[in-house]
Amino acid sequence: MKPAMTIQQRYRSALDFLDDADREFAAGDIRQASEKLWGAATDAVTAIALERGWRYISHRDIKNAVQRMATEHDDTQLQFDFNAAEKFHVNFYRNTLEDYEIEADRPVVRRFVSHTLALLQSV
Repeated sequence: MKPAMTIQQRYRSALDFLDDADREFAAGDIRQASEKLWGAATDAVTAIALERGWRYISHRDIKNAVQRMATEHDDTQLQFDFNAAEKFHVNFYRNTLEDYEIEADRPVVRRFVSHTLALLQSV
């Protein structure tokens, strides 16, 4: 069995996924770019969950962790920004986002990842 990734590895992975998403968007592979944005968001949340001892295995666990973060920091923007990441996750499977949605929500996901990673205390 492969060992779990550390907080620091999840932190780095989130940033790497953002870079990968930019490359995929530039190459025109919207579906793969969408999934990379989702990966960046979930790795950032997973880093927080690891640090705080929260569950992070399922999609529901990740959503609950975002809710806990928002409550902990009295910041509902985290939830709204995470919703943008979820749209990209769905886009990987359904390819339904319009160009204007992609352009509007890409920076929102970046903001979410940056904001979430900044909440880490151990990195």
